[in-house]
Amino acid sequence: MITPAAPVPAYRAGQRPLDALNFFLADVAGGLGPYLAVYLLTVRHWNEAEIGVVISIAGVAGIVAQTPAGALVDAVWAKRALVAAAVLAVMAGTLVLPAVDGFWPMAVAQAGVGAAGAVFGPAIGAISLGIVGHRHFAARTGRNEAFNHAGNAAAAVLAGGAAYEFGPAAIFFLLGGLALATFAPIAAIPANAIDHDRARGLVDGARDAPRQPSGLAAVAADRRVLVFAVCIVLFHLANAAMLPLVGQKLALRDQNQGTAAMSACILAAQVVMVPMALLVGRKADAWGRKPLFLVGFLILPIRGVLYTLSDDPAWLVAVQLLDGVGAGLFGALFPLIVADLTWGTGRFSVSRGAIQAAQGVGAALSTTLARLVVVTHGYAAAFLTLAGIAAVGMMIFSVLMPETKGIQ
Repeated sequence: MITPAAPVPAYRAGQRPLDALNFFLADVAGGLGPYLAVYLLTVRHWNEAEIGVVISIAGVAGIVAQTPAGALVDAVWAKRALVAAAVLAVMAGTLVLPAVDGFWPMAVAQAGVGAAGAVFGPAIGAISLGIVGHRHFAARTGRNEAFNHAGNAAAAVLAGGAAYEFGPAAIFFLLGGLALATFAPIAAIPANAIDHDRARGLVDGARDAPRQPSGLAAVAADRRVLVFAVCIVLFHLANAAMLPLVGQKLALRDQNQGTAAMSACILAAQVVMVPMALLVGRKADAWGRKPLFLVGFLILPIRGVLYTLSDDPAWLVAVQLLDGVGAGLFGALFPLIVADLTWGTGRFSVSRGAIQAAQGVGAALSTTLARLVVVTHGYAAAFLTLAGIAAVGMMIFSVLMPETKGIQ
C-alpha cells in the first residue's frame, strides 16, 4: 500500500510565491523611478528644476500615504488583495504617462503612483512576518531583498535593451508587463500561511502575551524609534538624488543612449545588492544590525565624492557598484530593525509606514535640493552636498542608535 505524500505545510508553501512576488514587484513598486528623469529630460525636454518638482510631488503623495497604508495593512486580513489593488493602481498611473501632456497631468499621475506604492513595503513585510515569525524574519527579509534586487537587475537589462531599440517610452510597457506578472505569485501565497496577529508584530506563542496592540503614542515616544527615523531621513536625503543625477549626466553626454546607460548603472548596483541582502539574512543575528548598517551609511559619502572625479560613463557605472553595498544592506536591515523596535506592540506595519514616510521626506527633498544646486553651482557641488549630509547621518547613527538585536 502506497502512503500518500504529506501535504506541503503552509509555511513552506508560502516561500516560493514570496520569492516570485518580490522578483516581479521590484520594478513595479517604485514606478518608473530614475527612468522618469531621463524620459522627461530627453523626450519631453524638461529642465532639471521641473523634473525635480514633479518627482518631489510623487514623493510627497507617497509620504502622505505611508502611515495610513501601514495602518491599513495592520488592520486588514486581505493583505494579498491589498497588494494586487496597489499593483493595478501603479500600472494605470504609469501607462497613462505617454498619453498625457503638460506639467500638472504628469504630476497628478505620478502622485497616484506614489500613493499606491506606499502599500508595498508594509504589506510585503507583514506577509513575510506573518508567515515566518520574528525568529526567522532576518533570513526571510534577506531573501525578500535578494529576489527584489535580482528582479531590478533583470528589469534593468530588459529596459536598457528596449530603450535602445525602441526609445525611452518602451519602459512604460515593460513596467506594465511586470505588473501583470505579479498576480500569479500573489494568488499562490496560501491564505492560511499568514498569521495575522504575528504579521502585525504581536508576540509569537508566548504565554500571557498581550493580544491587543499597544498605543501608537507609546511607540512614537520610544527614543530609539525617533533616532532611527532621523537617520533614515538623512540617509535618503543623501542617497535618493545620486542615481538620477548620474543618469542626467549620462544622458547629456549621449541622449540616444541615456536610458541604456542608466540601466547599466542600475544593473551594476543591483547585482551587488543581491549578495549584500543575503549577507544580512545570514549574519544579522550573529553580527548585529548596527555594524552592518554603519557600513551601508559609510558608502554614501564615499560615492558622493567619487562621482565628482570623472564624467566618463565607465567610471560612473563603476562607482555605482558601491550603491549596491549601501542600498543592499539598508534594504534588508530596515524592516528588520523596525520589527525589533516594535516587537510585541502589534504596530509593526503602521510604525514601518510612519518611518518610511520620514524616509520619503528625505528622498523628496533630496531630488529638489540636488537639482537646485545643479542649476546654481553644477553637478560636482550637488554630489558633495549629498556626501556631507550622509556623513552627518552616519555620525548620528553611530553615537545615538543602540544595537536592536535581542532588545525584545
